[in-house]
Amino acid sequence: MEVATATEASAPAASGGAARQTHPFPWLDAAISEPYYFLHLLVFFSYFAARSAALSADNGGELHDRLLRREIQAVLVFLVLFVVKIVKEETWETFIADSLLYAKGLLLAVTLVIDYWLAFAYFLGFLVIYAVAQQPPYDGLGHSNHLTPLQLESLLTEEPTSRFWLVEFRTSFSAKCIQASSVLPELSIMYSNKNISFGIIDLGHFPNAAAKFGISMWDHLPTYILFDKVTEVSRFPEITSESKVFVPKVTKKLLCQHFDLDRRLIGYLSTSAVNSDTIHFH
Repeated sequence: MEVATATEASAPAASGGAARQTHPFPWLDAAISEPYYFLHLLVFFSYFAARSAALSADNGGELHDRLLRREIQAVLVFLVLFVVKIVKEETWETFIADSLLYAKGLLLAVTLVIDYWLAFAYFLGFLVIYAVAQQPPYDGLGHSNHLTPLQLESLLTEEPTSRFWLVEFRTSFSAKCIQASSVLPELSIMYSNKNISFGIIDLGHFPNAAAKFGISMWDHLPTYILFDKVTEVSRFPEITSESKVFVPKVTKKLLCQHFDLDRRLIGYLSTSAVNSDTIHFH
């Protein structure tokens, strides 16, 4: 009964992701429908109006040459950073966030050539966007389910359908959680089977549950915990008594190695093959 409830809870998010995927121009749809992207587009396109007004007011013509040189430099720097990021980054959410950060920094550098007050106005505009909008998380679920803490407890104690549950604990207001939001759904597509299931709990909706699972709401989110029925097997990041200075960036490779997902999948496939051969023999 709880499995059905968990599936129903994830249905709206899954349908929303499906609708986004079936849109003929998904990136254009996101740019228009998501305030975070739409506001950034407005700010970036407003530069052309500011540029045109500044050049019209320039009588000597020196501004045009200096501005053109700075714009060419900014475009070249952005293209280099763009190529480096698209090769290194694993998730689109992180790639988009970093690309926007570079674009904002370069835009401020270019507008300084026009006028210091114009650069300050753009800086304030970016602060306002940061305050009123946030980057949307990955809207796909893969083979994972959105769960409540009560549903997770019921699945671990009452339902024998999956021995293991790998659960991501996140908050919707954390930039790290948003940038890593596609990692678990994509892992669930590759590794979900009858022996291990994947779930997501948004602690922003259930802050009181954080202490129950030994998670700090302001430190080391997202947190991933692997349960063997009701027993915690492993977690990332691990809880240590030492000072937490550095936590590696969450990637599919990191979680796969940390939770031995390859070994568990091979073990499941081997057991399934043996059981299948036994049935055919009888």
